[in-house]
Amino acid sequence: MNQDYVLVAGRSNPELAKRIAEHLKKDLFPVDILQFKDGEIQVYFNDTIRGKDVFIIQPTFSPADNIIELLITIDAAKRASARNIIAVVPYFGYARQDRKDKPRTSIGAKLMCNLLTAAGVSRIITMDLHADQIQGFIEVPVDHLFASNVFIPYIRNLNMPDICIASPDTGGTKRASTYAKALNCDLAIGYKQREKQNEVASLQIIGEVKDKDVIIVDDIIDTAGTLCKAAARIKEMGARSVRAMCAHGLFSGSAIQNIENSVLDEVLVTDTIPLRTPCAKIKQISVSQLMAEVIQSVIENTSISTHYYV
Repeated sequence: MNQDYVLVAGRSNPELAKRIAEHLKKDLFPVDILQFKDGEIQVYFNDTIRGKDVFIIQPTFSPADNIIELLITIDAAKRASARNIIAVVPYFGYARQDRKDKPRTSIGAKLMCNLLTAAGVSRIITMDLHADQIQGFIEVPVDHLFASNVFIPYIRNLNMPDICIASPDTGGTKRASTYAKALNCDLAIGYKQREKQNEVASLQIIGEVKDKDVIIVDDIIDTAGTLCKAAARIKEMGARSVRAMCAHGLFSGSAIQNIENSVLDEVLVTDTIPLRTPCAKIKQISVSQLMAEVIQSVIENTSISTHYYV
């Protein structure tokens, strides 16, 4: 393997960065990330990175300091004459703002891509973007990975005879269809109507779930409101069990309590975002090996197509 690269960990998810480094059998590169009393962030590389490929591992979930820290680290690497700067962003914040769906509203995903480009990024490695078209918002290569690489083997190991994959809303139909196709099983779709953000007014399930082991797949769990309502409706329709598998566990507000009080048997998320509050129903599965394999492919200029489920 070409050793002319360094791995840098941001502060948003250092444990994931350590696991990635362990898979690559490489130490994390020492950097000083300083924060002034007023909150300003400054990044300093402790040794030369001139002519090296720099991989910066930093998911950009809330608070906004995480995206600012990533941008400043990219800037520091650029000014230190790095050859290429690769942002490894397991969770890409603001991805839900991918279009102008009402008058006079922002498109935050496009702005984040503009900021990364302006800072000097050469490539982005990310996972389960809320909308695939975000890849078209940025003029550098994007390696877009999917949690299905770790979730589908997990589902197969459950050895459940009559699985049905469900999407909690129509927006996730493509994702759910991919799982159903890979597992050769039935598909159900949720249709929801919102009165306002993070609040579902009504939800219906389209598809046969009676006497089936239903697995709801999605990209993000935020407040878990939609997820828990979908699970309850599926259970009312006669499902034998209901699980959820989501790439990114934000668990905002009362999400943990909602899940604990729900009919869900299990909730599986990846470690793109640290699990701040333990919950008996929530299990994390690591994507560190997947991320490490893709980083190695980038270093060695080899294909990553085997890391896709289509």
